[in-house]
Amino acid sequence: MAVKELARKIVEFYEKLSSWEHEVVRGSDLTPSQMHAIEIIGHEKTLRMKELAEKLGVTTGTLTVTVDRLEQKGLIERQPHETDRRSYRVILTPSGKKYFAKHHEYHVKLTEEIVSALTPEELECFNAVLGKVVKQF
Repeated sequence: MAVKELARKIVEFYEKLSSWEHEVVRGSDLTPSQMHAIEIIGHEKTLRMKELAEKLGVTTGTLTVTVDRLEQKGLIERQPHETDRRSYRVILTPSGKKYFAKHHEYHVKLTEEIVSALTPEELECFNAVLGKVVKQF
């Protein structure tokens, strides 16, 4: 398979995922990037601001704006790091956990739809390849 053809398919896949993400948050008072922050914190339970910024692929300055807004909405809270006075951890509030659970459920359903055409062997291979690609970034 030519790399150019794969690039086109990756872009198409990204656009479909992006469209779906925007549709899921429509009607809520959250942006997709805010929801992604909630999703990552929900899986990790607690993260330093720097770690969350890395996982989101943004600067800590950009993340600060997102965290400020989520904190104002009562969905996350900052807690001082136990050993590093310069660092803060972010965790979900009970309301944030509800947003996470609902959004995670959507992700699971979407994933089920995406892989529904795959055989069990293809699913295993897809999971392995995607894991390898994600680790590279």
